[in-house]
Amino acid sequence: MSNIRKYVIVVFIFTIVSSSTLFNLAYSKPILGKKGMVVSASDLATKVGIEILKKGGNAIDAAVGVGFALAVTFPAAGNIGGGGFLVFVRNDGFATTIDYREKAPASAHRNMYLDSSLSPIPSMSTEGVTSAGVPGSVAGLLLALEKYGTMSLQEVIQPAIELAERGFKLNYELSQSLNFNYKNFEKFPSTKKIFTNNEKKFSDGDIFLQNDLAETLKRIRDYGTDGFYRGKTADLIVDQMKGEGGFITHGDLSNYKAIERLPIRGNYRGYDVISMGPPSSGGIALVEALNILENIKFSKEDFHSSKHLHYLIEALKCVYFDRAEYLGDSDFVTVPVERLISKQYAKKIFDSIDLNSASKNKSINAKVFESKESFETTHYSVYDSYGNAVSVTTTINGSFGSHVVVDGAGFLLNNEMDDFSLKPGFPNMYDLIGSEANSIQPNKRMLSSMTPTVILKDNKPVLIIGSPGGPMIITSVLQAVMNIIDFGMDVEQAINMPRIHHQWLPEEIYHEPFALSSDVKMKLETMGHKFQHRNSMGRLEGILIDRKNNIIYGATDCRGSGLAEGF
Repeated sequence: MSNIRKYVIVVFIFTIVSSSTLFNLAYSKPILGKKGMVVSASDLATKVGIEILKKGGNAIDAAVGVGFALAVTFPAAGNIGGGGFLVFVRNDGFATTIDYREKAPASAHRNMYLDSSLSPIPSMSTEGVTSAGVPGSVAGLLLALEKYGTMSLQEVIQPAIELAERGFKLNYELSQSLNFNYKNFEKFPSTKKIFTNNEKKFSDGDIFLQNDLAETLKRIRDYGTDGFYRGKTADLIVDQMKGEGGFITHGDLSNYKAIERLPIRGNYRGYDVISMGPPSSGGIALVEALNILENIKFSKEDFHSSKHLHYLIEALKCVYFDRAEYLGDSDFVTVPVERLISKQYAKKIFDSIDLNSASKNKSINAKVFESKESFETTHYSVYDSYGNAVSVTTTINGSFGSHVVVDGAGFLLNNEMDDFSLKPGFPNMYDLIGSEANSIQPNKRMLSSMTPTVILKDNKPVLIIGSPGGPMIITSVLQAVMNIIDFGMDVEQAINMPRIHHQWLPEEIYHEPFALSSDVKMKLETMGHKFQHRNSMGRLEGILIDRKNNIIYGATDCRGSGLAEGF
């Protein structure tokens, strides 16, 4: 079923039925598998992962293959010039995470993006080489493969090399994405050469060749991390920096290391939650929100009722305030993790919620401007025949990152430096407020909202989930988890349902079409909540495992154009 048709059906259902009867409608069924499943934002990348699983590779092998394939087939977010987070749960219950978030260059300093009056310099942290942090994706994927994979790097990266070298047909969505960014690409000669069609626009069906990227991937294949962080590729990155006023040096590249970290763990109504810790805020925020909401019981009929949404909104206000106040790179600041994810702390927050009235947002002296959520993070989920689960969220931040392709290397650099608090109390490009905990320091990792998550029951994976969407990642994942555990939805329903979002500041609650019935919205407004319409939030990619019937269900969000495929 096409994504357009799925969306039309979702809209139709929300128009004619109430939420109390929605759960009985099989408007769109998830994809079924018996042995394994891969779900990603790119059909070609998903197929790379499935072929690796069919050859006997495990979930890590497939995840690494998908990661490199996305760098070719999903350039707006798939990357080797950015970073991300990987959550791995082995079939014996062992869980770990790999942090390959980008880092600030060694020359970075607190006020580097501020002018003489200490105001942020327009675009310096969002576009061009000055906005780029030291990339982590190659180091992270190769660390995962080395420690937990079973196949060789050559085996898992070769499909991506072939896609870049031989080219592939652009589908409508990718051709339109490239064309939409045409004016951004025109600014940078190295980018215009790759991402415009001989300085014209693309059409769907055009063959998209990336020979420079193929050569870069071959150097990674042949020399591992040295093929990216040293040698020719490193030289090309540094040359780009020197020519355009950037900050990344050979030393920054050669010193970069991905880090294996303990996951954030929580429990929600008998399900174990495994997610990502700092420098991602996602795991802490997800567990904190679930802990708050566990104090109230929801029936299926409560879905998107004023009761459900009021408590959800009030919980999110507290979660995003804590995110802004306390979270940053735990290698540089002390993050009170245990307190933030404790049941006792959540109970205090829950007890403070007024059943009949919206709480007042805590004031802050900051300019608030229109939210510009980026979809150009991407998530993929993998489950193998051995019972291993991998959840990966990866990004170059904004759409096509910094808009700068490394000349001769063929990949885009990120613009992740904007994810720092350029000035404590001042919002970034996604309206997220930060404190001193997320200020810029040399070699520091910037705070993220990425929330790759695996949910367990009886020590076995039952749900693998994640999303792009800037600050809306956390709320998208949270609502999908609740849709399944609290409201009994299948994974397709849980992912496609309309969503709401609140992040403490700005005060408005964003909502997608059909997320609010008129009477529920009216009731919430009388309680003091303020709303603002938004077309789309997040693009979840999920896998649900039914152990009782030995069936794997996969679903890709109808808001995107990805593919779930099982075997």
